[in-house]
This record gives sequence, structure tokens and C-alpha cells, in this order.
Amino acid sequence: MIIYMFAAAMTVAMLIATVFGLHQEAVRNRVPHRNRNFPLRSRNPY
Repeated sequence: MIIYMFAAAMTVAMLIATVFGLHQEAVRNRVPHRNRNFPLRSRNPY
């Protein structure tokens, strides 16, 4: 019985870790994309 409880706890922990990892990757990929589409000034002012 304890093995089943441990397996269920590990499954929930892995699901939470997967969701957190996907969220972090999405945030990391969203930031350069926003800056690339927002050029208010030229990149080389000289």
C-alpha cells in the first residue's frame, strides 16, 4: 500500500515539475520575441 502512495506522490510531483518547466520555457521564449518586434529606434545610431 505504501508503494502505491509513493507512486501517486511521485506522479503528482512530476506533473507539477513538468508544468513548471513548460511555463519557464514559455516565459524565456516570450521575452526576446517581444523585444524583437518593438524597435522604436534603429539598432545602430551612428
